[in-house]
Amino acid sequence: MRFPASTAHHSPSTLVPSTLMNGRTSMDITKRDFTKGLVVTAGLAGLSPLKVRAADVVEDEARVIAKEAYIYGFPMVDNYRIQHAYFVDTANPEYKGPWNQLVNIPRVYTPADTAVQTPNSDTPYSMLGLDLRAEPMVLTVPPIEKDRYFSIQLIDAYTFNFDYIGSRATGNDGGSFLIAGPNWKGETPKGITKVMRSETELALAAYRTQLFNLGDLDNVKKIQAGYKAEPLSKFLGQPAPEAAPAIDFIKPLTPAEQKTSPEFFNILNFILQFCPTDPSETELMQRFATIGIDAGKTFDAGTLPPTTETAIEQGMADAWADLAALHKRIEAGEVTSGDMFGTRAYLKNNYLYRMAAAVLGIYGNSKEEAMYPVYALDSEGKKLDGAAKYTVHFAPDKLPPVDAFWSLTMYELPQSLLVANPIDRYLLNSPMLPQFVKDADGGLTFYIQNESPGKDKEPNWLPAPKGPFFIAMRLYWPKPEALDGTWKQPPMTKAG
Repeated sequence: MRFPASTAHHSPSTLVPSTLMNGRTSMDITKRDFTKGLVVTAGLAGLSPLKVRAADVVEDEARVIAKEAYIYGFPMVDNYRIQHAYFVDTANPEYKGPWNQLVNIPRVYTPADTAVQTPNSDTPYSMLGLDLRAEPMVLTVPPIEKDRYFSIQLIDAYTFNFDYIGSRATGNDGGSFLIAGPNWKGETPKGITKVMRSETELALAAYRTQLFNLGDLDNVKKIQAGYKAEPLSKFLGQPAPEAAPAIDFIKPLTPAEQKTSPEFFNILNFILQFCPTDPSETELMQRFATIGIDAGKTFDAGTLPPTTETAIEQGMADAWADLAALHKRIEAGEVTSGDMFGTRAYLKNNYLYRMAAAVLGIYGNSKEEAMYPVYALDSEGKKLDGAAKYTVHFAPDKLPPVDAFWSLTMYELPQSLLVANPIDRYLLNSPMLPQFVKDADGGLTFYIQNESPGKDKEPNWLPAPKGPFFIAMRLYWPKPEALDGTWKQPPMTKAG
């Protein structure tokens, strides 16, 4: 939903500018650098990760390991914060319902929605928290008309997009899809269209159903009513297996606390008990254990020597410095959102990219499902501000190439939230094409500014705030020319 400029709440969707970084700079960690750094760290002081207690780790090593563990764990801890609000804390305004119960949200986001940054206002959502410990869940979707896009994004506790159901991935003919946890050993049951496996015992299914216009909302509600989620035993008409033990969920940190509090690592330990170690990370987990990061264990920084606790806090700060360095590459276009969301195999254990994805837009789609080009700067390289006026011109044959639809959504900075305006318009999208005013050449010019460009141009007006902003473009089901970079977004040009 989003891409922030602060450390506030997060959502599924894009890549944007950020004042979130604290100005520190550091060498960016690539996949190779990260792995090499871990190997070097493991050899420091001749320590054996299997035998050394957290209190025995020298401060320099603790700082390095803490940085690496923080980069590794940030997406998981932030995901826990959100899912705790959605599926655990019944007093939270964001509470959706209990685990394994599908909740439909038959509306799109507006400026009144402030819990999640960079909200997607294109598609009504349905949310399903998956507890796969006792048995798999079966997600059934009805047939949906061919021209309506929908998707069900399946996200594990690592925040990997481990699979998809939907128009692109499985088609619009409907079906029943079995979502299994890491310990399920069964055969594919009769009536199941496909089996999809989560690495982790807790996961999330985020449904998106295209809304053509406000008059289409009743049709979306009917489709949502046809979505079904049930345990495998119920789907098969069999007795339910023994229930999994109740989980004693611990209190999450706030977004601000996640940046600096060593309690971060206690939450990471809690989450790791639901995440069987991938073989590629066995040595990594052993090294993390040298500073007390271990699945299901209590991490209490207060029991550490003060110098070690300080080193761990410094390591957390170092992680944000590394992210700041990466963010410069993102702003320069060297790294895109398409590089940061996907499966474990796609990301190749690039933990800094995974952290950036969570900070800049947790639950963003894999690039084959959606792309998120961003307007953070104008054509002269200056940050966008509502004190100025801008235009974006699309040539007749250069509209965003998609098999579903595209949109441009306005977000105010630093909040990264939708912008209230006199015409209640928060985005421009391809379903609105019939109402846009075309240029003489058949192309489209959009007017990006705070005040109306005039009645004749208002159909093409995307209202901006009075201050800083960015625009997130979304390309749902992008065509090959978007995926391979052949198509380029046109520049944002300052008027006058």
